[in-house]
Amino acid sequence: MDSKLKPARVFEQFAQINKIPRPSKHEEKMIEYLKHFGESHGLDTKVDETGNVLIKKPATKGYESRPTVILQSHMDMVCDKLVDVDFDFYKDAIQTEIDGDWMTAKGTTLGADDGIGDAIELAILASDDIEHGPLECVFTRDEETGLTGAFGMKDDFMSGRYLINLDSEDEGQIFISCAGGINTEASFSFTKTDAPKDYFFFKASVKGLKGGHSGDDINKKRANAIKLLSRFLYNESQKTKLFLSSFDSGKMHNAIPRDGIIIFGVPASEKENIVADWNTFTSDVDEEFHVTDTDIKWHLESAERAGVIPFETGNKIIMSLQAVQNGILAMCQDEALAWMVETSSNLAVVKTSDNNITILTLQRSNVMSNLRNMSNSIKAAFELAGAKVITRDGYPAWKTNPESKLVTIAVDAYKKLFNKEPKVLGIHAGLECGLFSEKYPHLDMISFGPTLRNVHTPDEKLLIPTVQMVWDHLLLILKSIKE
Repeated sequence: MDSKLKPARVFEQFAQINKIPRPSKHEEKMIEYLKHFGESHGLDTKVDETGNVLIKKPATKGYESRPTVILQSHMDMVCDKLVDVDFDFYKDAIQTEIDGDWMTAKGTTLGADDGIGDAIELAILASDDIEHGPLECVFTRDEETGLTGAFGMKDDFMSGRYLINLDSEDEGQIFISCAGGINTEASFSFTKTDAPKDYFFFKASVKGLKGGHSGDDINKKRANAIKLLSRFLYNESQKTKLFLSSFDSGKMHNAIPRDGIIIFGVPASEKENIVADWNTFTSDVDEEFHVTDTDIKWHLESAERAGVIPFETGNKIIMSLQAVQNGILAMCQDEALAWMVETSSNLAVVKTSDNNITILTLQRSNVMSNLRNMSNSIKAAFELAGAKVITRDGYPAWKTNPESKLVTIAVDAYKKLFNKEPKVLGIHAGLECGLFSEKYPHLDMISFGPTLRNVHTPDEKLLIPTVQMVWDHLLLILKSIKE
């Protein structure tokens, strides 16, 4: 193992985890691995009906009277890869590599969200030299695409008084609240027809965008592939009778889409104008995002004739994608949190089938009334265009606990270790703590973790030295928690 990978016991566990396929909603092999891990170490292990795994570890000698602490992370990972990489997330092991102080994967997501949290828990479970009270290590399933594990967990599955969530992405930051979220899905149905005989077809694409996490990165002014392509379609639809054949972009509801492809037809007489407009449009967008997205790649080529969406329906799809809100709606009103996004929406996925276009969006807010309002705004925009709209997978915000003892312990431990104050913050991303706070209202919770960047993309990377810092911080917290 590379000598930079410290603590070695954590990275050894992470290496084992990355051999196990664990796409969201397909965590069966990971569940079996965790179950076998707990049982092989002689630890009380249980799996609930949903697939969440809990492994108990007794207190070390002298700590038997301490309150039970829950360590929690999720077992699934976002699966995304570069277009030209041959990789099967249902079979292949993640291939990691080291670049200075960073760990990355070869053309795929790294899985450190939240595999590194899992690895920390497993390293503690396997240890015999760490001082702590009774522990419950919890691994939830399908956090990334619906919080299925947290939703399905019964209110008697965990019994601890304190919970430390290991699913945050900036070392030195302790999170004490998070946003709630709602998925809003629009669907347009149609029967494709033939385009007029004198029509010419184009295939246009964009790739190379940074994308990112739709909570953590929504404030970074990164380009959204769906919004870029729909802008071009809308511009051209105002000049000529454009027929849309297909629109495909985005993969995950909680990731900013990085690439996309559209196929459309225009009168053959407009062919040269389309090419000229495309060149102007792409140049303007490159300038627009010259700071936040510096490697946008555009491509326009002729395409074979294809069936098209009826003109009126296609036009409404284009107009709705142009009109619908994407990005930040509001920043936090509290002066101390004015830097933090309060409410946002991500236009995440557009998929075309033979007779349907489905559009998936995700709204987030730390204020539940604004979350509902944002979702309703998205719903209304698509309904005006004639879409069938449903909302699903709503989850609550996690509200700050002003009387948290765990926050005080964590802050004091951090200052003792590193001689500086950690930042105590809320986060615009969703965490399972919101659901836990409803089912276990007595829980005192915090969230922290090592530094990750570009999660939910093939550029995901883990800052190696921060893993040791989080490890040391966590062990001191566990040693410090008393009645």
